[in-house]
Amino acid sequence: MSKDNLISLQIPAADLESGRSGLTAFEEKILPHLVDLLVEERKGLPKMADKTFPFVEKALEYAETNPTLVPSYIDVAEMRIDLQAVTTLTELFRRVEKIYDILDDSILLSGSEAFKAALKFYKAIQTAAKAGVPGAEVIYLDLKQRFEKAKAKSTETTTETGA
Repeated sequence: MSKDNLISLQIPAADLESGRSGLTAFEEKILPHLVDLLVEERKGLPKMADKTFPFVEKALEYAETNPTLVPSYIDVAEMRIDLQAVTTLTELFRRVEKIYDILDDSILLSGSEAFKAALKFYKAIQTAAKAGVPGAEVIYLDLKQRFEKAKAKSTETTTETGA
């Protein structure tokens, strides 16, 4: 691969369909068991991180081995279920997070290469239009709109901020 072409991604249709089927299965089988919190709901919750996990594990062990010391308002069996859920979901999350990161990188690189090629084509069409090549002017004027919108927005922002 040349420096200009760091990715050339073409997933075979059968592999893509298999991947989509796997995602569909995940959505159908796992998502119904999960909770989707609102931002406001997340804010007030105490967070269990990596350093907190051993504390919770130890507290659960003590609660299970010393039931006479457990207040009646604590459901130890439910605490065990919640801790097991954290373990299971964390394992799934790490796998999905890795997939997410690789997908995100591949989208970024593919998009970057496509955009660079489009910009090169745009420059070539711009040069052709200036040289009077038949048909180039129409293409140039159409593609030029993308930059005029960005330029107009930039001018509006500059005018609004007084710069």
